Amino acid sequence: MGFLGTDHDDGVQQSQIVIRDGREILLQAFNWESHKHDWWRNLERKVPDMAKSGITSAWLPPPTHSFSREGYLPQNLYSLNSSYGSESLLKTLLYKMKQHNIRPMADIVINHRVGTTQGHGGRYNRYDGVPLSWDERAVTSCTGGRGNRSTGDNFHGVPNIDHTQDFVRKDIIGWLKWLRYTVGFQDFRFDFARGYSAKYVKEYVEGAKPIFSVGEYWDSCNYNGTYLEYNQDSHRQRIVNWIDATGQLSTAFDFTTKGILQEAVKGQLWRLRDAQGKPPGVIGWWPSRAVTFLDNHDTGSTQGHWPFPSSHVMEGYAYILTHPGIPSIFYDHFYDWGSSMHDQIAKLIHIRKQQDITSKSSIRIIEAQANLYAAIIGEKLCMKIGSGSWCPTGLEWKLAAHGHQYAVWHK
Repeated sequence: MGFLGTDHDDGVQQSQIVIRDGREILLQAFNWESHKHDWWRNLERKVPDMAKSGITSAWLPPPTHSFSREGYLPQNLYSLNSSYGSESLLKTLLYKMKQHNIRPMADIVINHRVGTTQGHGGRYNRYDGVPLSWDERAVTSCTGGRGNRSTGDNFHGVPNIDHTQDFVRKDIIGWLKWLRYTVGFQDFRFDFARGYSAKYVKEYVEGAKPIFSVGEYWDSCNYNGTYLEYNQDSHRQRIVNWIDATGQLSTAFDFTTKGILQEAVKGQLWRLRDAQGKPPGVIGWWPSRAVTFLDNHDTGSTQGHWPFPSSHVMEGYAYILTHPGIPSIFYDHFYDWGSSMHDQIAKLIHIRKQQDITSKSSIRIIEAQANLYAAIIGEKLCMKIGSGSWCPTGLEWKLAAHGHQYAVWHK
């Protein structure tokens, strides 16, 4: 299967180049219902539009065989026939993406794996009859296997993989290399990254050399009852610690910014400046490793575990698409919520690229009060969100985009 081969040697170097460059625009290219809609074929039709809009990497749903249709209960990791479509449809999609210079991002689900046969204790904790036919030693002792204790949090109801086992890590690296060099995925998204030590993510990234990686390190923000506390430093510190433990080789989703921003847009925009005068999420501390987003298949879509308020979504994009960090667009907002929202988001992406705003651009926060937030980014772009009125002083500023409760100017 000599498919979309790439030279192995430049990988780690390349990943550092992409992170250093800081000009990525990601798209989460699915939601919780996508498995019902002939997905690989649907996405293939949208690739030209993604490219025209400035997307550099598209995160696809888990591509391998799964016990659940959404893909997050993997079993046979080497079968590329899933509810999203056949192996051949996937390959057609990946080829189209390659032609349009969009990197495909694979969703890497390696915290847990559904067993095929019963073993130790009568649990389904063996993997006979499929590739990577591990025995009970591959499953953590806390989830019914004969392995060691988990190096992270448990994902309940399913055997969790014991990453301390050399044979497990060797097999996982072999599988990741297959996804990377034979199948043709270029980027990785690590699912449920709280479930195993970040040092293994470092080993997997070094082994398979994706061009770009992002981890889902998601735990709860600091709440007082239902009230989100102003100071989320301990929350962002845990994400920063995770990134650091990957050898700084992976970025992480900025759940801190999401949690704060979705409260802030409800008339509490004072939240968007921390006590040091900086952005209060991971982008305030380590923007080159922070992937900002408003919603994903868990927080939004039909699951709606922690949704961004729908009437404020464009204010949210006006924030993440002008600010430092690596912005990620959610499929639903871009393709399901109407052409006006699609075009407004695409325009903000265009302005970001035109003004050369990167993940590490400087930021000066000018206003952060209940109904008004305003900031100058990279000294060549400024923006405001909220119902309060504001515009920059100086004739050099030109209005570049505006919509419901947001506006963006550039010099």
